[in-house]
This record gives sequence, C-alpha cells and structure tokens, in this order.
Amino acid sequence: MQRDETPDPIAIIMADDDADDRMLARDAMKESRLLNPFFVVEDGQELMDFLKRSGRYAKQDLPRPGLILLDLNMPRMDGRQALQLIKRDPELRSIPVVVLTTSKTEEDMLRSYDLGANTFITKPVTFDRLVEIMRALGLYWFDIAQLPSTRVGQ
Repeated sequence: MQRDETPDPIAIIMADDDADDRMLARDAMKESRLLNPFFVVEDGQELMDFLKRSGRYAKQDLPRPGLILLDLNMPRMDGRQALQLIKRDPELRSIPVVVLTTSKTEEDMLRSYDLGANTFITKPVTFDRLVEIMRALGLYWFDIAQLPSTRVGQ
C-alpha cells in the first residue's frame, strides 16, 4: 500500500498582543484566500508554550507551524526574546519567522535579522495593504519557497 503523499496544509501561528491586529490578520488571510490553518497567541511566552507543547498546550494535538508571524513588542516575553529562543532551538530553528510589527526603526530591523528573522515587515496602515501582504506571504512561503517538513521527527 502506498502512502498518501499529499502534504498537510502548512499551519501559520501569529504572536501578537493586539486583539484587533490578530483579527485583521485572520480577515486578511481569508480575503487573500490563504486557507492554511491559522493559530494566534498573545505573547512570546505563549508562542513558546505552543511550539514546545508545554503549559496549556501540553496535551493538545496541534500541528507544528510551518510559518511564524511575530510581533516585537509584547508583554511577558517580547518578540525579540522569543525569536532568540526559536533560532537557538535545534527543533524549532528551521521554522521561518516573519517579523510583522509596528516598528519602523532600523535598529529593530537589524536586530531581528541578527537574531535569525527571515523577513521583517512593518504592519501596514490599511486593511487592503494587509491583504496584499498576506497574499504575497502565501505566494512566497507556500508556492515558491521550499519548507522543511512540519511533521515532528522528520
């Protein structure tokens, strides 16, 4: 018997403390016809719990995300700290991280890339522009780029 080679859709997780930004991102994904499973967390600590299957995520059967959308300025653990932990972890460092933040500072951009971010995007002002960004992210990360398997242990 041959194993089904159809890949599972790649899950996206967004870490952002702003509920409106999370809702707008979800709506922009729908508008841009990105049908990937989409999860949201409110800060870097919750993101790490999700990725490491600890805390409230310890017994949940959730997919390993294939793409992380990361805000920089969050309570408890900010995006910089989470990015540093992700990129130092051999089990997580291959997951692409897109920093999606309100910051426009050169310092934040350089630090994000130094810590291993794959892309740095300043959050757009309009919803239409956010839809364009989500469409472009989907096209690049899911149609053009080749991503490692999101199955644990592969």
